[in-house]
Amino acid sequence: MAPPQGQMRPGRQLAVLGFIFVVLYLLVFFAGASGSWKDRLEPKLGLDLIGGTRVTLEATNSVDGKPPTAENLEEAREIIESRVNAFGVAEAEVVTEGNRNIVISLPGENRNLDDVGEAAELRFRKVLKGASGSGVAEAPPAATPVPSGSAAPTGSATPTGAATPTGSASPKVTSSPSGGQGGMAPASPSATPTPGASATASPSAAAPSASAEPVPASVEEQRKVVEQKVGAAAWQAANGLQAPADLTADPSLAEKLKPFGTLSPQEVAVLPAQMQFNVPTIGCAQLDQRPPASISDAKQQVVSCEDGASKYLLDQAKVLGTDVSDADAVLDQTNSWVVSLDFTKDGQGKWTSLTREAFQNEGQACDATALGQDGKCRVAVVLDNKIVSSPEIQAVLTGNSQITGTFTQKDASTLAGQLRYGALPVTFEQQEAQNVTATLGASHLRAGLLAAGIGMLLVIIYAFFYYRLLGSVIFLSLILSALLVFGALVFLGRQIGFTLTLAGIAGMIVSLGVAADSFVIYFERLKDEIREGRSPRSAVPRAWIRARRTIISANAITLLSAVVLYVVSVGTVKGFAFALGLATVLDLVVVFLFRHPIMTMFARTRAFLSPRVSGLGRALPARNQPTQQPRNPRAKEA
Repeated sequence: MAPPQGQMRPGRQLAVLGFIFVVLYLLVFFAGASGSWKDRLEPKLGLDLIGGTRVTLEATNSVDGKPPTAENLEEAREIIESRVNAFGVAEAEVVTEGNRNIVISLPGENRNLDDVGEAAELRFRKVLKGASGSGVAEAPPAATPVPSGSAAPTGSATPTGAATPTGSASPKVTSSPSGGQGGMAPASPSATPTPGASATASPSAAAPSASAEPVPASVEEQRKVVEQKVGAAAWQAANGLQAPADLTADPSLAEKLKPFGTLSPQEVAVLPAQMQFNVPTIGCAQLDQRPPASISDAKQQVVSCEDGASKYLLDQAKVLGTDVSDADAVLDQTNSWVVSLDFTKDGQGKWTSLTREAFQNEGQACDATALGQDGKCRVAVVLDNKIVSSPEIQAVLTGNSQITGTFTQKDASTLAGQLRYGALPVTFEQQEAQNVTATLGASHLRAGLLAAGIGMLLVIIYAFFYYRLLGSVIFLSLILSALLVFGALVFLGRQIGFTLTLAGIAGMIVSLGVAADSFVIYFERLKDEIREGRSPRSAVPRAWIRARRTIISANAITLLSAVVLYVVSVGTVKGFAFALGLATVLDLVVVFLFRHPIMTMFARTRAFLSPRVSGLGRALPARNQPTQQPRNPRAKEA
């Protein structure tokens, strides 16, 4: 017989719940799934549960501190992902978080990822001047040293007469300056004339420096702060230098310039390039630690160090990393690891022009302190803030070249990968690094599952102890919620990459409390309705109507908290918020499609009317207690 009009049909709601289960697990087993049936039921676990490496990089900007654009952040993510994949790591995950962060995850493998977030901005700059990078103001020696070392193309590529290599061999930039302290060695008499004093400005001193370019307001403000820190006397003395300080001519400069040695790398980075180079108390220890992108402007002269001992004033970058079409780590003829560079069509022309300019020392731009052993200009290969090598150019190079240095195979491969996949459009600083062994991850997983099991068991024990038959409703609801959550985790892990972490398990344990609250609200409201004199069958729908609003409000607050936490947080906290929100939504599904319909069906059974079985306690005896007959029959009739 059909139920009366307006009465709910619990079978329909249970059928809808069954349909949801069927669709969900069909997606679990067949939507993008592969492998055995067991493999298809495995959720995607986080690094803290299976072990691996996790690194969080935060985008920074040394000038204005503004977050990068979404396009730049996505481009950086793709480049970093290519670099990570170049390690040959399977299932690496590189994702963006918020508007600043990129998170790199390598499940099941511990690896050092310090280099993947390097900007890898490659610049080829002519060396204009050289000076000591010790950071100590000492009187210069009687004779001015001249850098040695050369990068002559090997084999048949060595130029003779004309400045163009012959034969089929590609000219190679093959060695860094060597000999003497900091790569300096006495010049041969025929190499180049020796300058009279290092303080004498060369023709290149008149070239426009970094300070001649328009300076952003924020940088100018930072310079004023530095000026106040070092004092007016030191700042004025440094501003008056046209070349590295000649302490022989003015010994008092050593004391005046001493405050610059106390500056932090961040403070040194905002100084003009000429000041960074000319002040002897600014050393490589400070220059090498400047923030990323401190010398990235290709149109300005900059100062950089090589091997932490010598600092150089470098010209504008005439060849950039974008002019390199390919880079590979290879062994050269001396069985040393080098990075072979292939230039683009336009890049090759720029490289040839730069080597011609350096070989001929056009305009005498290179100071004697910057010339190589054979009196030729050197070209510095600058990666980010440091000089990788600065070979002397002994020919006009018209072919591909090599970057040499004290590279191991790993170093050369890392550098080649950075150059091959391009420079990052955004600079990053590492905010968090986590390495978890597989053993520790398995221990975390066992602990998390044990905690979840204990939490569910305690809720079920309490439910059967206090509500008895109604406890079975709680038990079945929790089982159904767990199956829905599990299926959703497997499906979402496969489709959107959601990973279950220890924090996510914690979020699900918290959701057990939210589910228990909704049970208590409903059942206690049911008792109140029965105490007011209603039959169990009529009390169930009335209690549901009154408890429903409270249940929805409580779950909505929990869900809103999870959403806010997910939006404002990063890292594993996001996993906690996502798991809490997911479990809360699925709990509402179970409340509407299972708990209320099953209670409607239970209300029609005899067991529901028994206080000992149903768990309604004293509510039923109070209702079923017979009322006393009044002594006055007339009053009864009235």
